[in-house]
Amino acid sequence: MKEHLNTLFVTTDGTYLAQDGAAVAVRADGLDAAGEPTGRKETKLRVPLHNLDGICCFGRVGASPQLLGAAAEAGVSVSFLSEHGRLRARVVGFTPGNVLLRRAQYRAADDPAATLAIARSAVLGKVSNCRQVLLRAARDAPDAERAERLRDAARRLETNLHGARRAGHDGAEGATDTLRGVEGEAARTYFAAFGDLLAGDPAFTFAGRSRRPPRDAVNALLSFLYAMLTHDAKSAAESCGLDCQVGFLHRDRPGRPGLALDLIEEFRPLLADRTALTLINRRQVRPGGFTISETGAVTMDEATRKTVLTAWQAKKQETVTHPFLGEKVTAGLLVHLQARLLARHLRGDLDVWPPLLWK
Repeated sequence: MKEHLNTLFVTTDGTYLAQDGAAVAVRADGLDAAGEPTGRKETKLRVPLHNLDGICCFGRVGASPQLLGAAAEAGVSVSFLSEHGRLRARVVGFTPGNVLLRRAQYRAADDPAATLAIARSAVLGKVSNCRQVLLRAARDAPDAERAERLRDAARRLETNLHGARRAGHDGAEGATDTLRGVEGEAARTYFAAFGDLLAGDPAFTFAGRSRRPPRDAVNALLSFLYAMLTHDAKSAAESCGLDCQVGFLHRDRPGRPGLALDLIEEFRPLLADRTALTLINRRQVRPGGFTISETGAVTMDEATRKTVLTAWQAKKQETVTHPFLGEKVTAGLLVHLQARLLARHLRGDLDVWPPLLWK
């Protein structure tokens, strides 16, 4: 089992990454005694490559060809994202994929019954974990009315769980589409109750999920964290030799990492949503850290983005017990474990792909 290492997040515009022996040197504009730019790059940080499993560069950040080559050889992916977290490019080394595993993945994706079984696990994990988020919040709700709204939403998600388990049992065609409909209904129920999970600054409001672009600060925060989660899921799938473009719950679409999106479903409420709620409810992020562009899109400023990334890295370092394996691991390793369990299922070593159910 691989050790969960750190991800280096670089968020300052104009930063340049270079190779310094077996380390990455982070170079940024130097400042004189008066705080004015000197026009020269200075090394602000030096991190050994063997301590990293990834480098994420946001905005206008550059990297030398020498560093990219050294990182690829060391198995460290280098990703370039927009300042809002949208992936632009990713540099990875050669991954010796298992052709037999890939063939098994493609056969399963073309088999309606196999596709349904894997998609069902993804939906059961997601809806169950969303339900647990609501129930936990109901126990801590500040008033009885809010607690009852959260419990009512949780009851409706329980109905969705039954629907997901029943999908396809009658032998009807289009069972996976039925399952997708159940997942969509559950998502609407969950996000309709999401505003009741907010207990921080009243300026943070949530009227429903919006993306591309996000229309409020809460949606901007969620979209950014989902992008970070998808980045990790791509790495997890590729490290197992799986094709991250070929999913089961998510249909094939050019440029869409269907399998990575399948992998993150059960982790959206477990990791991303809980991180967002902690940041808001503990007032670690402020409404003033978000701005509205001329197009209506809401974005984070650099200071807020750094706060979010720090919290995200801390969340991934928390120790948890994998419910199926019974192993204590860091939370950031869970998506890698789920990818490996999926690979074992595709090889025929496991009868089902076990969903990760949070208690």
